[in-house]
Amino acid sequence: MDNYGYSNSNEINQGAGNNLGMNGPKQEPRQTKEMFLVGLLTGVIISALTASCIFIGVRFADLMQHRRAKPVSMEETAAENVVNDDSMAKLEAIEEVIGEYYYQEEDINTDAMIEGMYAGIVDSLGDPYSVYYTAEEWKQMMQDTEGIYYGIGAYISLDKTTGFGKINGVIENTPAQDAGLRENDIIYKIDGESAQGLDLTEIVSRIKGEEGTTVHLTIYREGESDYLEMDVVRRQIESPTVNYEMLDDHIGYIQITEFDDVTVNQFDEAMKEIQKADAAGLILDLRSNPGGSLSAVVDISRQLLPEGLIVYTEDRSGKRMEYSCDGDHEIRIPLVVLVNGNSASASEILAGAIKDYEKGLLVGTTTFGKGIVQRILPLTDGTAIKLTVSAYYTPKGNNIHNIGIEPDIICEFDGDAYYDDGFDNQLERGIEEINKMLSR
Repeated sequence: MDNYGYSNSNEINQGAGNNLGMNGPKQEPRQTKEMFLVGLLTGVIISALTASCIFIGVRFADLMQHRRAKPVSMEETAAENVVNDDSMAKLEAIEEVIGEYYYQEEDINTDAMIEGMYAGIVDSLGDPYSVYYTAEEWKQMMQDTEGIYYGIGAYISLDKTTGFGKINGVIENTPAQDAGLRENDIIYKIDGESAQGLDLTEIVSRIKGEEGTTVHLTIYREGESDYLEMDVVRRQIESPTVNYEMLDDHIGYIQITEFDDVTVNQFDEAMKEIQKADAAGLILDLRSNPGGSLSAVVDISRQLLPEGLIVYTEDRSGKRMEYSCDGDHEIRIPLVVLVNGNSASASEILAGAIKDYEKGLLVGTTTFGKGIVQRILPLTDGTAIKLTVSAYYTPKGNNIHNIGIEPDIICEFDGDAYYDDGFDNQLERGIEEINKMLSR
């Protein structure tokens, strides 16, 4: 299946900067881990030189020589697969050296080493959207797409500026809302440990847990003088991906929080109810929607767009895959789409198509800018790989990766008014634009 930004933004349900001090999360240099490992390796080498340099060197050379069928040049090695005689020999040597010299033998976990090796291969691509899933992580992710999971009830993505996890949105009547979490909160620590450098999958897995247990989050919130400390109790979350209601003046409102397997049926139900109520206009809220399933967003697009192309993808060889609409369900009433900087991936596909066909007005702020496609590739042992396989383009041929979609009407969100009085200025601007279209 194709996956656009999983969200994983998925649950808890998809950058780098300078040290921000009290104006942001304390950003350690991105090279911190690498420098630590270099320093550690240097320390090991120095110790080995003073103790048993010759022994280890000879042992390593023997292992390498034993594994090689013939001498291999550096040029030949670089052109071979990752798994070859040299790499296997080196892995064996590293494992043996760790087994003999690591000072806390009880901490050596062979299974963890193996999983880390697999994850490291995928991580070496340098693509934050390509991820290796253990069997447990893959099983959990499949459960998440069904709309039920154990967590806190917040949508999470990676913040492009800091590289930390960021709250994309909070589901109503969940532990996240009860604890006071807000959209755009930055997750600085999880259970007292820094969240810097963690990929989205690991952030999500650390926040999720057994029902009734507590996760402690250290939060950076813009405008606060210090970090916020929050204890959030995990519980089963049934995540409605579509919410709807009728507003005043016969204006329908549909919010899509992400595109999961359950979203298409939920959207169909919402559209039927809006139509039964004889809606004169529709506001489609895609704010903070991190993305999700390609098939889901295509099916929903077919309920709104005219006949023609919805989106197309191109892989590394230029092979093109098109997704089209027959136009049988084209929306005929005024439409406004609300977007913001957390609207990503699949939500940008829908917003981009609506804009290209001029089927509605986009109101809000420029979207996230994720114009690449991930595909989940399950492996036979129960693990899986999420891999970036292509780029996607709007009907007019625009790739919005790292650019985003600029709305027709720029309207910055007034967080103070919303959190103090519940006044949603972007929604109100959308209603205003619908009424203007109706009065023409």
